[in-house]
Amino acid sequence: DTFDGFERGKKLDIFYATMTQYDVELDVPFAFEPQDLRNTLGEYLSGLGRSQLRIAETEKYAHVTFFFNGGVEKPNPGEERILVPSPGVPTYDLKPQMSAPEVTKRVVAEVNKGTFDLIVLNYANCDMVGHTGVFEAAVAAVEAVDTGLGKVLEAMKNQGGMAIIAADHGNCEQMVDPESAEPYTAHTTNLVPV
Repeated sequence: DTFDGFERGKKLDIFYATMTQYDVELDVPFAFEPQDLRNTLGEYLSGLGRSQLRIAETEKYAHVTFFFNGGVEKPNPGEERILVPSPGVPTYDLKPQMSAPEVTKRVVAEVNKGTFDLIVLNYANCDMVGHTGVFEAAVAAVEAVDTGLGKVLEAMKNQGGMAIIAADHGNCEQMVDPESAEPYTAHTTNLVPV
């Protein structure tokens, strides 16, 4: 209460809390207990004796492993993982294809082997390049994913497999803020079809 940088006006009586308990070591109030997720898709398939592969480049590796497993780092029995290094560039507009060609090559090889009952794949491009706000790079990122996904789907078709394509949010489908006309670099709340 010794702040004198400017006139603050009436001091508000505000209670702050985090959304959930992020760490038991933090002595802060939180609104919701952490959820203990059970019977995630990976856990369920593992219980059926099914094999699964998780593959992504560095930027999205945790999304196909830790997050997809409900916050559990340890792989399920029968779950294998492939981490493809992301390119070492300062920003991904400088290499919008990122590691999509290598991820695609590895996935197609695994599909053709027919070893796995489930493959969980994440292409990082549209999200990571979308955050740069560079329209031309976002177009190249989408093209890289389109090319890679086309190869994966062709391999799946040839093996008699099925694919579900989904996303948890949008990003590079809106590269310009409609109100300011400035680059838009955040996730969007646009509907993402499955």
